[in-house]
Amino acid sequence: MSTGLPVIVLVGRPNVGKSTLFNRLTGTRDALVADFAGLTRDRQYGYGSFENRRFVVVDTGGLMPESADPLAGLAQDQARLALEEASHILFLTDLQSGRHASDAEIARLLRRTGKPLTLLVNKAEGHNKPGAASEFYELGLGEPLPVSAQHGDGIAALLRGLLADVAPEEDLPLSDDEVRVAIVGRPNVGKSTLVNRLIGEERVLAADLPGTTRDAIRVPFEYEGKPFVLIDTAGVRRRSRIEEVIEKFSVIKTLQAVEQAHVVIVVVDAQHDVGEQDARLMGLVAERGRAMVLAVNKWDHLKYDERDQVRYQVGLKMPYLDYVPVHYISARHGSGLGELMIDVQQAFKGATVEMPTPELTRILERSVEAHNPPAVLGRRIKLRYAHQSGSNPPKVLIHGNQTEKLPVAYRRYLVNEFRAAFKLKGVPLQVEFKTGDNPFKDKKNKLTPRQIKSRKRMIDRWH
Repeated sequence: MSTGLPVIVLVGRPNVGKSTLFNRLTGTRDALVADFAGLTRDRQYGYGSFENRRFVVVDTGGLMPESADPLAGLAQDQARLALEEASHILFLTDLQSGRHASDAEIARLLRRTGKPLTLLVNKAEGHNKPGAASEFYELGLGEPLPVSAQHGDGIAALLRGLLADVAPEEDLPLSDDEVRVAIVGRPNVGKSTLVNRLIGEERVLAADLPGTTRDAIRVPFEYEGKPFVLIDTAGVRRRSRIEEVIEKFSVIKTLQAVEQAHVVIVVVDAQHDVGEQDARLMGLVAERGRAMVLAVNKWDHLKYDERDQVRYQVGLKMPYLDYVPVHYISARHGSGLGELMIDVQQAFKGATVEMPTPELTRILERSVEAHNPPAVLGRRIKLRYAHQSGSNPPKVLIHGNQTEKLPVAYRRYLVNEFRAAFKLKGVPLQVEFKTGDNPFKDKKNKLTPRQIKSRKRMIDRWH
């Protein structure tokens, strides 16, 4: 079984259905991550899952082999990294438009990568006859596989084959013996400086630590006598080379690091506006259910009025992540790191919190008494009891009637009540609702003979 999170890269000329396949594989309507620095707007990254096996999906955008260097069509660093780090390449062609001249050129380029590759002939719905895709044999990539990204034809069999050697997903072991902390963020925000400050200034680490190119680097370290494992997306380098090497940002490595971590420290640069790229990265971490702490670095470089502006930007860009503790730090000088690591440990504990059913139900009852749910068509929504349904992240399931009609604002209110009661910091608490089945639903009362006669007299009277 492979240990790294597999990376499936989608390539092909424009309009062959890559975005449709991306959405099908990730179960979304659009990318979870996009518009990072160095990415074109059609570059998409996301998580996929099939039969309890997880993977990363990358849509590299449309290849344009008409250019002098066909790889220059995708040629941003991120596209090159995607191909270099791919576990498997899916080359999409279009059955409806037939084999295109550019398909042959793309095939030639992909053969150079030496990566495992599958040739997909998309938009093949309704074309089940043998030989329907025979013209694509001329690309020299083996047997073409007819699929329909839009309707899902052939996708399950494809994934079953690609993920045969991938271990089924298991919950990360939560133990004080190993708290995995990932440090992620855009280039040049100070991740490497923070890494070196946490592991100790005098410690020298080689860049070629064990692990494949698809794996983030894992570094055991202690902080105030407590054991941690650092998952470094920047690449831990010799201290003397930190200043010399331009840090490359790999979204793929970030996705893999988030997958492996218990707690994620998202680092942003106080000297630059906290923008949509940072907010989307944090949204991805929350989507994956990981505990999170935000570190606003290079704080010591700002004047007092500039600091107020940064605080305003953080609150403005990330209102839906108000549960994430924010720390204003200087990784270079070490200021604020003590409080940061306290919240890292607190976030880890929150991910493993145990919530007894009686206590959850008492909190629910108290919350409803203080603020009743709104009535729907004259009927009051009733919330009966709550229990814990999962951990890392913690999940609460509330039972009641008409729960599907609860407004979003009231759902958020309950989340905040549970979060405050259990003092959860940095943890994306998930509250779900279940409406109890009505045992009399769709059942008709059987009338007695006397009721039948009474009903008949009533009908006769009105006629």
